[in-house]
Amino acid sequence: MDSKRLNFQKWDILAIAGVLLCAVLVFLLFLPGRGEPAVYAEIYLEGVLVRTVDLRKNEIFSVQGIYLNVVEVKDGKIAITHSDCPGEDCVHSGWTDTSGRSIVCLPNALEIRVVADHDDVDFVVR
Repeated sequence: MDSKRLNFQKWDILAIAGVLLCAVLVFLLFLPGRGEPAVYAEIYLEGVLVRTVDLRKNEIFSVQGIYLNVVEVKDGKIAITHSDCPGEDCVHSGWTDTSGRSIVCLPNALEIRVVADHDDVDFVVR
């Protein structure tokens, strides 16, 4: 029986190391959550922009549609902290400051879009 062994040459090992280094760099480049923090949020009610909020200023305000949503901006993040809609899924979605993210209250037709000065999102599919 003939045993076969892999014989690595110096250049083989360097090529493998180069490929692994490239893979790590690509992973770090596209690592989620490393984007620039958002600067403001746009509040849409039934598809109409009703307010733009600066995330650098702490505030609490209400948005009244069919239901009432209480929106809080604190420490550069935004969340719906109270809602009288059924299920309160919008409240459970928590805080966000990532550009391109949205918080949605479907029963109230409310959407909060978090955006930066220069948004890195290419497009949004609806």
